[in-house]
Amino acid sequence: MGAGKSTVGRALAQILGFEFVDSDTEIEARTGADIPWIFEIEGESGFRDRESKVLEDISSRDTVVMATGGGAILRDENRRVLSERGFVVYLEATLREQVRRTSKDQKRPLLAGQDRRRVLTDLMDTREPLYKEIADLTLPTTKRNARQLAELIVAALKGVVPVSGP
Repeated sequence: MGAGKSTVGRALAQILGFEFVDSDTEIEARTGADIPWIFEIEGESGFRDRESKVLEDISSRDTVVMATGGGAILRDENRRVLSERGFVVYLEATLREQVRRTSKDQKRPLLAGQDRRRVLTDLMDTREPLYKEIADLTLPTTKRNARQLAELIVAALKGVVPVSGP
């Protein structure tokens, strides 16, 4: 959460000439409701069911860069789909960066009304081993902007997918 997945994903898609899809935005478009409302009405489990369906659909497309929600990694089926169908990049952000980047964001249901630092620490403890389990590439985000990170990803992809753009 707050690692820059969507921002880096957009930059990467632009460089590659691919479509960019944010899975959370896709869920909102399909349901006509925002993520906090889905969490409130259906709970995290209901949201995760929707998320799995969207990941399945998006990952079946060609020439797409997808940014997933931070919790997509929690389900075995999602890790399998992402690992089998794509090149998975783990953008590794420090706790300090995550707290700073999410400090004014009121649309993150897992952080609403909570001690952000504690919640983000707990999430990192649970999620980081899962990210590392399937990541083809791990990139620390400290002191790098989205374009720099996207260019590092392109360098890693050379020989894996055709690259177009500047």
